[in-house]
Amino acid sequence: MKKIYLLLFFVTVSTSIFSQTLFTYGNTAVGKDEFLRAYNKNKIPADNKEKAIREYLDLYIKFKLKVKAAREMKLDTLEALKSDVISFRNQIQDGYMTDEKGLNFLVDEAFDRSQKDLHVLHFFIALDVKGSDDTTLAFKAINETYNQLQAGKTNYTDISKDITTKYIPLKNNDLGFITAFSIPYNYENIVYGLKPGTVSKPYRSKTGYHIFKVIDERKSAGRWKIAQILLAFPPAANDESIKAVKSTADVYYNELMKGADFSEMAKKHSEDKLTYLTGGEMPEFTTGKYDLAFESEVFKLKKDGEISKPFTSAFGYHIIKRVAVTVTPADKNDPGYMYELKQKVMQNERANTAREKFVKDVTRQLGFKKTTTVKDAELFRYADSMNSSTTQAMIKKIPVSGKVIFSFGNYNVTASDWLNFVKDYKSSELYKNENGKELLDKYVEITALEYYKKRLEEFNPEFNYQMQEFREGNMLFEIMERNVWSTAAADSIGLLKQYNSNKGKYLWPESANAIIFSSNNAKTAEEAATQLKAGRNWKQIADSSYGKLQVDSGRYEVSQIPVSAGVKITEGLISSPLINNTDGSATFIKVLKLYPANQQRSFEEAKGLVINDYQVAIEDKWIAELKKKYPVKVNETVLESLFK
Repeated sequence: MKKIYLLLFFVTVSTSIFSQTLFTYGNTAVGKDEFLRAYNKNKIPADNKEKAIREYLDLYIKFKLKVKAAREMKLDTLEALKSDVISFRNQIQDGYMTDEKGLNFLVDEAFDRSQKDLHVLHFFIALDVKGSDDTTLAFKAINETYNQLQAGKTNYTDISKDITTKYIPLKNNDLGFITAFSIPYNYENIVYGLKPGTVSKPYRSKTGYHIFKVIDERKSAGRWKIAQILLAFPPAANDESIKAVKSTADVYYNELMKGADFSEMAKKHSEDKLTYLTGGEMPEFTTGKYDLAFESEVFKLKKDGEISKPFTSAFGYHIIKRVAVTVTPADKNDPGYMYELKQKVMQNERANTAREKFVKDVTRQLGFKKTTTVKDAELFRYADSMNSSTTQAMIKKIPVSGKVIFSFGNYNVTASDWLNFVKDYKSSELYKNENGKELLDKYVEITALEYYKKRLEEFNPEFNYQMQEFREGNMLFEIMERNVWSTAAADSIGLLKQYNSNKGKYLWPESANAIIFSSNNAKTAEEAATQLKAGRNWKQIADSSYGKLQVDSGRYEVSQIPVSAGVKITEGLISSPLINNTDGSATFIKVLKLYPANQQRSFEEAKGLVINDYQVAIEDKWIAELKKKYPVKVNETVLESLFK
């Protein structure tokens, strides 16, 4: 019975005064929109829409009656339920403190960019030098660089030398192939706006001027899992020592080609201190993780298990083995990949874009107003004097402390509030020497978000619906526990009467005495089944498994016994382990005795079924009483409009 109420736990309970009334109970009306919201949230596919709606309406009416009874009993004032509501609010509120549309846009953008890799060149002029002359030179230099690249020049080393000689140092770097999340988001936006062969206009960051050029693109290379054996070059390696390392690498490669185990070779010989203990296996990576030369060698491997010839990098000679490749999903309907992308977006700097928009929307929605009673310069001057030794008494003596500096609707924020924030913030690890304006902007943002969070129900209908669902779901469980579930379970006389009056309902279908063996490890289950078939006692098998094998026995309905499809249940059967592909667990059975259908269940054997039936009887009687107390009337015209 509890399963039915788990479904109704997730119903919507808000009534719209503008909605057509679908039904009333007592003097309370329930609108068509409210019901549809609940129905659409919980509906399951059905061939007969009218039947499905009528059945759900019956459940929904009963739900509303029970919640009304719970309210009259003031169950919503119970401390345990109030605590549950607060806890639930704390769990879900942060999910509503973001621009969901903006976040979804960023996820879709990351998905689109993840479909292709771009080969990128980067040209950079630093602005870490002092003096206006250097700034002017940098501006001229980056623009001439842009003009030369636009003109089609591709001798990048010569361009760099020319600009450096004439103006200021120009660095050029081949970034190799990159993909979404490979480089800072502001640079990624520039790069993914370019087509192969095109050049970006100069972009100024805090550190200098940048130009990007895309020289090639390809379909996403996906995610790669490889293992490596690294033979490092000795310090100050000369040609002779490099040649010696190559010779050793060739020896190891030949051994691998003859069948030597790669993992063991890595453990014995690899000088990569981070991976040799794991048989050389490196963390899974995607485009942009390593330099182009290394990635190019990796991507030459065409099948899992293939091993590369030794090749060099700045670190030494590498021998790599392809372990696995995961293709980048090309379907937005892949929930696992979209969830992974969303988590990356939320942890990435690009999430600030959605957050900034959300903060602006919130401040506008709250009716933010800044007053003119105190000038910013005055606020900043007093803020400069705040430190950890500043007391409340000192803040109160400041002339502007009681004056309102901004407001949200009827909520006023004073200069005293602001100065207390500055005092506490300057004493925290979060303080980054922000100036007065930056501190005030931060305080407005924090205050707006806190004000909004405390009043989420007022500003966000979806949040209000979810909180109301939880409150009423909690009340439903509480009143069902009091009036039905615990009442039925505790009434031994009533249960026995239910059983004796309905014995014909409590018959066994085809059943069997059986021993069920289960393990979270398929290998353990397979070994145990083999031993059982060989005649070993099942208790000895279980005892010698040291807890890896769980055993249960009893009489079961044949349809409930876990065996592979097509296996016929017979006396003496020891089934092959049925493996769960999700978690690797496995189950098998031994059938001791079969029973034909329609044998009588004893009271103890039928007790679970009896309790369920008795709960239904108690609930039906209670619902009948509630309907007398709160007569229910359904508007058939409105109901029939739902069938169309």
